[in-house]
Amino acid sequence: MNYRHAYHAGNFADVLKHTVLALVIEHLKQKPAPFRVIDTHAGTGEYDLHGVEASKTGEWREGIARVIATAKSAEVAALLAPYLTAIGAADGTGVPQHYPGSPLLARRLLRPEDRLIVNELHPEDAAALAALFARDKQAKVSTLDGWTALKAFLPPKERRGVVLIDPPFEQPGELDRLVQALEDAVRRFATGIVLLWYPIKATAPIAAFERRLADLSVEKMLRVELMIRSGSDPSLLNGTGLIVLNPPYTLVDKLKILMPYFAATLSVDGKPSWRLDWLTA
Repeated sequence: MNYRHAYHAGNFADVLKHTVLALVIEHLKQKPAPFRVIDTHAGTGEYDLHGVEASKTGEWREGIARVIATAKSAEVAALLAPYLTAIGAADGTGVPQHYPGSPLLARRLLRPEDRLIVNELHPEDAAALAALFARDKQAKVSTLDGWTALKAFLPPKERRGVVLIDPPFEQPGELDRLVQALEDAVRRFATGIVLLWYPIKATAPIAAFERRLADLSVEKMLRVELMIRSGSDPSLLNGTGLIVLNPPYTLVDKLKILMPYFAATLSVDGKPSWRLDWLTA
């Protein structure tokens, strides 16, 4: 699998991933104690939806553009409000030209007492990330290998927070590394919220990956999957998934409302599906 994110910014996978991240951060803000957001594979932090890469695919038109145009019911709009506010689309003026990646989205949702660590190994992307957060005392930019960063920054000194593990899937074995990453996160930060993101092309590797996660017997591991087409052509991005470790207690009920909406709104062939269940008790 190959997932250079500049080509896919604002697509259906971003919609799901960033909505969940925003809901998690808003939940953490309900308590006064500070928390930390750690993004292990941060990318550049911001993407031009009219730039060369995004224009080649136009995936955002079937992703965030559809959501902005259709999120009209009060219930759905309220749940999407943190996400739409963070991406600059809550004012009714349409899709912004620049779409924030997870680092910038998280930063826009933080309180003054909260902190952000963003990590990116690619030199050019890391430079763009450093420029984005220059002179920002709440954000720290690191240039480690993403899997090394996970070990280096856990546990956070606040002992509260969320870790997003979102590799680009440009190298073989990324699903295996996600399993190991979850083991490392549980060992180092057992009470933390962890989000593992993965693309779904061929279904067999994903099924094997999820069996390996279930075999870890880690408690409170939620699976969230959205399929925007019924086929399983391995050359296409057919769906997207998140594994959420220690999800906020309100998250499942919120996603029970949002997932049917996302499936209906983001489908490309009229035969979408979604899954929301526990891999472990």
